[in-house]
Amino acid sequence: MEASQLQPKAYTHPGRIARTDGSSVTVLLEGNLHCETCHARGACGISEASPRQVRISDPGIACEIGEPVTLVLRKGLGRTAVFWAYVFPFLLMVLTLLAASAFMAEWLAGTLSLLVLLPYYASLYLLRGYFRNKFRIEILKN
Repeated sequence: MEASQLQPKAYTHPGRIARTDGSSVTVLLEGNLHCETCHARGACGISEASPRQVRISDPGIACEIGEPVTLVLRKGLGRTAVFWAYVFPFLLMVLTLLAASAFMAEWLAGTLSLLVLLPYYASLYLLRGYFRNKFRIEILKN
């Protein structure tokens, strides 16, 4: 599938292979005219990164240094990432605060609602392999 066919379903960005290290490749991102008008520019971070390099583990295709490629990230993954990084921990904290404030002093309920985030983020860290596979950046050869 070509990058132009993916546009409605995915964000694409042109680049060149800068380095290959065993099972990973580093892609040097080229300037993209679409970044200037993109509504997700503030959340993306690619348009503002100064070195503009992305390291991709296990790209699934053989790449040579200097080869032009297109990076592809599915659009639905952005909402999923925002949910797991911001929405779910906020709901967990607020629900813990409401439940604990019925049984404990206010300061203790507030402390507990903050402490409940420690096991949450520890579990995210332990599940980083799952999330790394779920939020995969794909490479297409041009």
